[in-house]
Amino acid sequence: MDKVTATPEAMAFLAEIVADHGPVLFHQSGGCCDGSSPMCYPRGEFRIGEGDVLLGTLSDGTPVYIGGAQYEAWKHTDLILDVVPGRGGMFSLDNGRERRFLTRSTVCEAPENVIETQQ
Repeated sequence: MDKVTATPEAMAFLAEIVADHGPVLFHQSGGCCDGSSPMCYPRGEFRIGEGDVLLGTLSDGTPVYIGGAQYEAWKHTDLILDVVPGRGGMFSLDNGRERRFLTRSTVCEAPENVIETQQ
């Protein structure tokens, strides 16, 4: 069961980025340099760690991951990717576009759903 969706505005913004860079993936950052934000990377250039958790895929097939420790804190929520004015994370593909991705969340009722861990 996917624990992530995206607003129509986020999907339109994502389509612009994919048109420029090809397939991408998201990794929900853990709050280091760029705070806790969804970071967008070229799919072949970001290395998924063995502790990363696949939250699901967006409607266009884009995978969304989160670090295992962060997943433990957020496992009772469903994430919604949105877009707002501003600058993206330093290493994220939304940087420099005057818009950035933002994660919103809602509390879910079934945290026991099995989520796949990247091996």
